[in-house]
Amino acid sequence: MPIETLLLRSFMFAAWCVMAGPPAFSAVIHSPLVVAFSPNDSVLAVGDATTPGLTLMDPETREITARIPLAGKPEGLAWSGDGKRIFASQTGAGSVAEIDAASGRITRQFPTGRYPSGLQFVRKAGLLLVCDRGLDRLAILDSATGKTLAHIPVGRQPMRVSVSADGLLAAVSNLIPATAATAPDHATEVTLVDLTKMAVSASVRLPTGSTNARGIAIDATGRTAYVVHTLGRFHLPTTQLDRGWVNTNALSIIDLTSATRSATVLLDQIMDGAADPWGIAIDPQGDHLFITLSGVHQLAVLDRRKLTAMLGSDPDAFTNDLSALHRGGILRRVDLPVQGPRGIAVSADGRRIAAAGYFSGGVVLLDGDAANPVFLPLGPQSAPDPVRRGEISFHDAGRCYQRWLSCATCHADARADGLNWDLLNDGVGNPKNARSMLLSHATPPVMSLGVRDSMETAVRAGFVHIQFTQPEPGEAEAVSAYLSSLQPVVSPYRLPDGSFSAAAERGEKIFHRKSVGCAQCHPAPLYTNLGLKDVGTATPLDRGKTQYDVPTLVELWRTPPYLHDGRAATLRDVLIHHNPDDDHGDLSALKPVEIEDLIEYLLSL
Repeated sequence: MPIETLLLRSFMFAAWCVMAGPPAFSAVIHSPLVVAFSPNDSVLAVGDATTPGLTLMDPETREITARIPLAGKPEGLAWSGDGKRIFASQTGAGSVAEIDAASGRITRQFPTGRYPSGLQFVRKAGLLLVCDRGLDRLAILDSATGKTLAHIPVGRQPMRVSVSADGLLAAVSNLIPATAATAPDHATEVTLVDLTKMAVSASVRLPTGSTNARGIAIDATGRTAYVVHTLGRFHLPTTQLDRGWVNTNALSIIDLTSATRSATVLLDQIMDGAADPWGIAIDPQGDHLFITLSGVHQLAVLDRRKLTAMLGSDPDAFTNDLSALHRGGILRRVDLPVQGPRGIAVSADGRRIAAAGYFSGGVVLLDGDAANPVFLPLGPQSAPDPVRRGEISFHDAGRCYQRWLSCATCHADARADGLNWDLLNDGVGNPKNARSMLLSHATPPVMSLGVRDSMETAVRAGFVHIQFTQPEPGEAEAVSAYLSSLQPVVSPYRLPDGSFSAAAERGEKIFHRKSVGCAQCHPAPLYTNLGLKDVGTATPLDRGKTQYDVPTLVELWRTPPYLHDGRAATLRDVLIHHNPDDDHGDLSALKPVEIEDLIEYLLSL
């Protein structure tokens, strides 16, 4: 690639770093992400991700009653117990907005970590629970004062939280695994939090290969939690997709009394995947579970009573059974008149179901039997430009053979799922850790061994060799436009004004110290020299291939585990435990406090 092109891309990257958030669209685009009924069912609140704001609707008349602009993307909504207030997370702005439901006025802003996600209101204690996705913790706030009472470390990238009816226990879903990718039980987990002690009471590991855990719900008895996630069969080479060979889509059931996983069942059919399960809700009677299947634009409806009766004592009796729910008459899948359904809610009286149609710009209302869908737009929706078309395609499993997965299955938010995958582009039997798509267009070559000369080449190969399909005319170009539009977000490890902490400033000096040598391979602004490097991490599985693509360090906080095979769960593991010959910089001479400062800097990029 000509040096002039690389310099131009570096300049563009420097400009992007000033910004934070999702791809920018030139027209008005609505992307409903979360929905929540008020306690008396008179108001439906809808959070819009790309025109950040809250829309209030009357579900009876289907009229919009208020629009409230927000400072950041609302990834979570929660009503106060009396229905007078609604709380909305403002991802990117580092706060939760408290909104007066009657006037639609923002009354207070509660500071949180930079990327608040799921919210829950605990009525009896007056607590507000906030998933701090950036710093891997659950924040507990006093809703009366806005004061943060506790920060509780949970899993990696907590997404959603559900609370038992008695207000004593919270269950948190975590997007990606926190272990090394080479661990035999590598999978994400559900974190259980004792709200009286404000401490973790247990962590429940999901089946090996589980990632993308999002929706979670505790039943009315407080004895069972349900969490949806994908289940990657990463120990197999990606030679076919038939019958869930590469990926399946699952519901795991957690026994909260024993803090154990009691079962995992598959939402797929034998030759039809249920890609990218997202949100989950339980009807007030506890008869049904409702799950949005975002990649296939469907709603899964499960008979909870029959499901419970089917389960036995072996938690893995149905983990690989693609027909169990269908044999038992437990599951039906309903096509929805929206693309990319995400958040879901059931009214307190059980008469209505609402699902957010992310790519359609509105919500769909169904009756309590998941029938008679009605689409309600949030407002005028501009025709999608190439970036938006690419984003839609990236998240559409309908483009995949038998609909098992979308691009986003392995690259949530166009980043990475934390798993090692044995792709066919560099031979069989040498799995590599999934990589973020951020800056892939500006940092060629791509893939761990640099086997693709550009992001554009890799996109086309992904359609053919991962989804087992051919892109439609213009589709690969649109996906490339979407990936090229991605903007790095500000690290949650930075101070509220975006500056480095004192430790990160010290770490920056260490990073650029010639005797340490980090900047030699990772020069700013892309933090990669675009080359290949032998850092002493090759194994017999790599069959003599020792040089790996030097990755960008931008958003390093967001992409664990690390190294080409994900063997390092943390940056500390990279710098200390997997750097025996100082191939990752001359670090053996550094003091422990200097290592900590260097890590703080790297996490701040």
